[in-house]
Amino acid sequence: MEPALIHLEKIYKSYFMGKQPIPVLKGISLDIFRNEYVALMGPSGSGKSTLMNILGCLDSPTGGAYILNDKDVSKMKDDDLAEVRNKEIGFVFQQFNLLPRLTAVENVALPLVYAGIPKKQRRELAMEVLRKVGLAERSHHKPNEMSGGQGQRVAIARALVNNPSIILADEPTGNLDTKTSVEIMDIFSSIQAQGNTVILVTHEEDIAMHAHRVVRLRDGLIETDKKNLQHASENLH
Repeated sequence: MEPALIHLEKIYKSYFMGKQPIPVLKGISLDIFRNEYVALMGPSGSGKSTLMNILGCLDSPTGGAYILNDKDVSKMKDDDLAEVRNKEIGFVFQQFNLLPRLTAVENVALPLVYAGIPKKQRRELAMEVLRKVGLAERSHHKPNEMSGGQGQRVAIARALVNNPSIILADEPTGNLDTKTSVEIMDIFSSIQAQGNTVILVTHEEDIAMHAHRVVRLRDGLIETDKKNLQHASENLH
């Protein structure tokens, strides 16, 4: 059997208030495989945001091991973590985080600037992913000239442009109406169908139902980890 893309072994995370440790994650073990589509859910204070920050190499655990794509990232220094993050992970946030003065194609190409890819090639790669999310014809528009749904598509294209191992989406439909949310979730489904691994953090049940597996956290531990039966039955047909 193929090794897990993400292997978490007894991950602990505490924050300190003065000298007093506040435990947030209390020994989480989890495997996520290539091309899975997983939703992380849990009430406020369950640890899901902390877990997402660790999965995204934005934060390091206090204890335990995190193996990402055969690399132990739990013990890495910040500079090495940043490099892994830029190569392996594409982020999509609730706020889109687009730069207002740049056009869609320039926003999408940004990660490639950091990767040192020449300008002409950057533009070609950025256009290619904009086509994937159905926005090629808006490539020269700036964020304020687009709807919320289009802005989020640009953010998804930017997450895809480095061809990362994982797409991490944090409440990606939090600022969108229902119809637009469904369109955005359809894009994530097609991204996963093309071979990407998608991890979605959400507190909305209907959004989580798009994923093929739902991991629920409570009080810093995994409460349940279940396949979404709706998708399991689709796969049988």
